[in-house]
Amino acid sequence: MADKESRARLSAVVEYVLAEARKSGASAAEAGVNISQGLSLTVRLGEVETVEHTRDKGMGVTVYFGQRTASASTTDFSETALRETVRAACTIAKYTAEDDCAGLADPERLAKDIPDLDLYHPWNPGTERAIELARAAESAARGLDKRITNSEGGSLSTHEGLEVYGNTHGFLGAVAATRHSLSVSVIAQDDSGMQRDYWYTVARAAGGLESPEKVGLEAARRSLRRLGSQKLSTRDCPVLYEAPLASSLLSHLVSAVRGSSLYRQASFLLDSIGQPVFADFVRIHEQPHLKGAQGSAAFDSEGVATKPRDLIRNGILQGYVLDSYSARKLKMQTTGNAGGVHNLTIEPGQDNLEALIKRMHTGLLATELIGFGVNMVTGDYSRGAAGFWVENGEIQYPVEEITIAGNLKDMFRHVAAVGNDVDTRGNIRSGSILIESMTVAGS
Repeated sequence: MADKESRARLSAVVEYVLAEARKSGASAAEAGVNISQGLSLTVRLGEVETVEHTRDKGMGVTVYFGQRTASASTTDFSETALRETVRAACTIAKYTAEDDCAGLADPERLAKDIPDLDLYHPWNPGTERAIELARAAESAARGLDKRITNSEGGSLSTHEGLEVYGNTHGFLGAVAATRHSLSVSVIAQDDSGMQRDYWYTVARAAGGLESPEKVGLEAARRSLRRLGSQKLSTRDCPVLYEAPLASSLLSHLVSAVRGSSLYRQASFLLDSIGQPVFADFVRIHEQPHLKGAQGSAAFDSEGVATKPRDLIRNGILQGYVLDSYSARKLKMQTTGNAGGVHNLTIEPGQDNLEALIKRMHTGLLATELIGFGVNMVTGDYSRGAAGFWVENGEIQYPVEEITIAGNLKDMFRHVAAVGNDVDTRGNIRSGSILIESMTVAGS
């Protein structure tokens, strides 16, 4: 799919669409084309439940007539369909209002050199082999302990895609990428009731996936440890976010410093550049050029070159997360974040999770969050949770049906430690995060 012929074919589609936009009188235009294919299947209680083969393609074009803009898309790559799609966008643009911030990214910010970030590792295990792997993961989970009484299934997916983006500033860039994953979710049961949990592994290359046995055993272990969950009375105490949850705190930071939130005045971090937002030891930075990582990109969705940068240094906010439009709204420059952040990483500390639990001494280890009770305008935070109560640096018992609450401004400023148990499975990379004090509401 990512061979020279495919790249050349999609590049030709983009160039044709841009030329048609010019012919139709557009002062500028940009277009993106993508093709993808994949396999996704689920096995439950050893039996195949679903098998889905996917094959998709699409083209989207945005045209600019001065400050008027419009977009259209198609899945038909014939010249007739492409011309009609461009014509549709041009027709719509005549009826849109002028917007003095609309337009392509500035030419001088477009990527010139596009490094190979090692994102493309196609894998075609075949349906039978994929079923074997999903079945092995589920079997490992079900076989660990007789208290694993049911399963929500083992799932495997493979995906590969090629995208080409170009604009009338002369930029043309292609990205081929793959993503493969394996997951298991099981239910544990004893006299105290039922509990479910899951685990998954994800990688660009199949060789980077955890073994089916490891995934299954971890899913079972996580389910079993929740048996006998109790409720807590309401209290204020430290909260330790397990690494897979900790990235959600950083996603709230991104939402608060995203350009669209700022120019709409809908963020609790308005006018915060140069201000302390976190404890002074905290560094949060983008690493867009990590080889093979989930969030790596040489350029953003506007063709702007990405580069490593600090979002938070010594606890102080260094900049925002901007695309070209929001940057113009704020009278600033794009940060190369059209489409999102790239491997946003909070610098890990020295302690693993066990050491952080000892450091917390008494408090809540949160391992699951439920619902989305976050007000980005005020920073007020309230989410359902489950996890473990800790005393004297040791886990005492699992807890459920609780709510953890605070304000993100206070939570950020009172980050006490970051673990070295970094979860690298997503675009935001974080170890476990310890917050000095939050309200835990229970019975």
